[in-house]
Amino acid sequence: MCVSLKRILCKLNIQCSDWSEFGPRSTRLKNGFRANCPRETLFHSVDDTLAAFCGKMVPFFLLFFFAASPLLSVSSHNTSAGCAIIRPPRDGGIRYRGLTQEQIRSVQVLPVDYEIEYICRGNRVIVGPKVRKCLPNGTWTDLSQQSRCLFLCPRVWTSLENGRVSSWPQGLPVEGTVLHYNCFPGFILMGRNSTQCNKWGKWDTPKPVCHYDRHFKALGKKKLYIGALFPMSGGWPGGQACLPAAKMALALVNERADILPDYELELIYYDSMCDPGEATKLLYDLLYTEPIKIVLMPGCSSVSTLVAEAARMWNLIVLSYGSSSPALSNRQRFPTFFRTHPSATLHNPTRVQLFQKWRWTKIATIQQTTEVFTSTLDDLEERVKEARIEISVRQSFLTDPAVAVKNLKRQDARIIVGLFYETEARKVFCETSQEFLDQLMSKLGGKNSEETGGFQEAPLAYDAVWALALALNKTVGPLKAKGHRLEDFNYNNRDITAEIYRALNTSSFEGVSGHVIFDAQGSRMAWTLIEQLQGGSYKKIGYYDSTKGNLSWYGNDKWIGSGPPADQTMVIEEFRYLSQKLFVSMSVFSGLGIVLGIICLTFNIYNSTVRYIQNSQPYLNNMTAVGCMMSLAAIFPLGIDGLHVHRKHFPIVCQFRLWLLGLGFSLAYGSMFTKIWWVHTVFTKKDDKKDKKKHLEPWKLYATVGILLGLDILSLMIWQIVDPLHITVEKFTRESPKGDLDVLIQPLLEHCSSEKMNTWLGVVYGYKGLLLLLGIFLAYETKSISTEKINDHRAVGMAIYNVAVLCLITAPVTMILSSQQDASFAFASLAIVFSVYITLVVLFVPKMRRLITRGEWQSDAQETIKTGSTMNNNDEEKSRQLERENKELQKIIQEKEERVSELRSQLSERQALRSRRRPSTVSNQNHSNPPLGVPPPDPRSLAPPPGYPGPTSDLHAVSPTFANSSSLYQPDNKISRNNCHTSRLQMLYK
Repeated sequence: MCVSLKRILCKLNIQCSDWSEFGPRSTRLKNGFRANCPRETLFHSVDDTLAAFCGKMVPFFLLFFFAASPLLSVSSHNTSAGCAIIRPPRDGGIRYRGLTQEQIRSVQVLPVDYEIEYICRGNRVIVGPKVRKCLPNGTWTDLSQQSRCLFLCPRVWTSLENGRVSSWPQGLPVEGTVLHYNCFPGFILMGRNSTQCNKWGKWDTPKPVCHYDRHFKALGKKKLYIGALFPMSGGWPGGQACLPAAKMALALVNERADILPDYELELIYYDSMCDPGEATKLLYDLLYTEPIKIVLMPGCSSVSTLVAEAARMWNLIVLSYGSSSPALSNRQRFPTFFRTHPSATLHNPTRVQLFQKWRWTKIATIQQTTEVFTSTLDDLEERVKEARIEISVRQSFLTDPAVAVKNLKRQDARIIVGLFYETEARKVFCETSQEFLDQLMSKLGGKNSEETGGFQEAPLAYDAVWALALALNKTVGPLKAKGHRLEDFNYNNRDITAEIYRALNTSSFEGVSGHVIFDAQGSRMAWTLIEQLQGGSYKKIGYYDSTKGNLSWYGNDKWIGSGPPADQTMVIEEFRYLSQKLFVSMSVFSGLGIVLGIICLTFNIYNSTVRYIQNSQPYLNNMTAVGCMMSLAAIFPLGIDGLHVHRKHFPIVCQFRLWLLGLGFSLAYGSMFTKIWWVHTVFTKKDDKKDKKKHLEPWKLYATVGILLGLDILSLMIWQIVDPLHITVEKFTRESPKGDLDVLIQPLLEHCSSEKMNTWLGVVYGYKGLLLLLGIFLAYETKSISTEKINDHRAVGMAIYNVAVLCLITAPVTMILSSQQDASFAFASLAIVFSVYITLVVLFVPKMRRLITRGEWQSDAQETIKTGSTMNNNDEEKSRQLERENKELQKIIQEKEERVSELRSQLSERQALRSRRRPSTVSNQNHSNPPLGVPPPDPRSLAPPPGYPGPTSDLHAVSPTFANSSSLYQPDNKISRNNCHTSRLQMLYK
């Protein structure tokens, strides 16, 4: 047998508490005796089979823990209790469990009950005690027995075909071991009768052999020879237990006076090593060396295939005790083959029945790449396919199963059908007679049954010898009637072969493995016994009769948990819902915001006749308040998920989310955008800078809001008609709950989505984003404009800043956090709440404060009656503007007065100079005829400038400076361009 089961089981690395075991381990016939199950077939679930092995490992780990714990305490506390460290044997060392190299160097005394283990270098083995334990008296156990590391001599010398070997001393063949050889009667020993193992691990003489003595004449009975191939080594060393069992059967048969009274059966055997190549050579030796063998008995399926196919050429009957390959059931290919070992396919119907009983619809297989397991798996695949059972994972290996086992773990294989050889038998499952077991154990010399190859097939080898003996005994009479004898058999005598074939084909007796009977293909017919490991021992839980398809169930099967293990990891779908605490908190904020919106809306409607409220466009403010309340109302459907409504009603919730949020944004932001748009359009044009009284018609404002709202309604309607919203489910990485290996949690999250969700969101976000950016630009451009028609446009600009920033941040963040329901909802809800609260507070609270603190609750008619009331905000702005203009004009007038004074002094000097040059006579003439060089003064030049009072008016009404400046104005009107407008001069003295 090719690979150890322990190597496969240990690769799974699964806790012992998670496993139990069941599986058809043996067969039982009608009379209640058990037949051994095929050693090649292992049927188990991953959740079941490891308990036997893991259970043996638990004491080791507990021992390791309790041994290491006191050692650590000794290393950390100086105490004399314990044993001093001893020296290891030559060519060996000591393994200190639980200690590092540094601790080994520092520790001088080991605690009580601490165990050390001797290890040897190279190919040496320990002879003597391998483990020593520290006793309370400060000494180590078994100090009287020396432990040595010696080379192991080849074990092939310890067995002799057709002879006996005695060893002294008993135990492993190491240095100093002496073997003595003796041949059976009828055989001659060729070689020395003794050999000794030297210190280099070699025998000092070649191995002797026993040759048949053709001149030997037995007294009394005639001998019939059986040629057998027992695999004493190799992949499956089944001959270690099967050969003693066969010898036990031969001894009993030869002692019986009623079975072959004139004959004695003699066994001639060789070690096939379960290798077809080696078996070919040995088969040649059996056939072409004396004496003639009447029957051949191979063991392994691979060897039996070779022997059975060749035996028909020599007219030999082949009776196998350990072959389970389904291919051997072919009568055309193997016409003379029989076996006491059931076919590997015998248990496939049982497997299918158990799969259906425990509702397993998915299994996995792991097989060794040999013909026997390939044929078994092919038959199993056909049967499970008919039963609608899926083989989800198929793994195979040649020698090392590590990779195959890793693949099974990675692909979550739960129910595994294992088809491979076992190097070491795990347990004898069949309930053979206690007498047989006692005799077999005595033949094995007290060896551990679990470490003896072929122990579970030993009853089959025992029954094979009995089946052959009974068949030969049945042929004595018919052959005698035909004039033949069994001793006359040769490889060309078909008559004797035919009689032996008919006798075996009709055999029926009770053996130690159960009722022995063969079908038409020469295979063992048997029931399948189903056992389960319960509390450390195997309990019968049922039988299956494959010939009738009848499953007998005791109903005493036990499992870890409520029932049989799952055939696959159960995936439990679990929806992720919004945190209810978060939803309630945001709902409270939303409700308070709606109450605030109602208060603001009521205030605005009630005071709509107040001039200050009228100048803020109250209807647009009402739209803003309504839009804010709709946006806050959208928080409720945003937080509603599958926890609150049924799945079929969820699309309605999606529609509420979309329409409430879309229309609320359009009303709230659209009304504010309209105000700032028209302020920028009307009051920032160059042609209109001088005309601050430009009329702003209200219907244009309402039309702008209507256009924005209509665009949103149109786009949303097209979206819902072309690609309506529906519920989609997002799947996340599966999660493993603690303490349950058979369950995985599949987190799911419900979303409102459509087929082209990203396209629609891109259009909506692009359109809204442009409006937000344009709103920010317009708010910045109109921050210094004052207008009487929209007196709160600066507050609107501030609200636009906040809304735009929050929306531009929230939109991409919520898309990124869409898979995190709590974070996405919290971010979106807080953005809505902050935007709405800021908008309502900025737009309405200042108005409430003004009306409350200044008492401006009167309408326009009431305000005209009260003359002593303070001026409104527009009058104050106009007054401040006039004051600024008055200061500018005063500065200009002062500059003009200085210029007039300078020109007046120059004119006076020029007139004085002229008067000195003219004679007095000439001055008289000038009264009648003015000189040509000097034109007469224009009366208009002496007239006062426009807007100034004439010279005849009262001088106290105008400053003397202005009165004296009237002579400075010339006819050419060069100075007139600097004159001030009458209205502006009047403004200086208002």
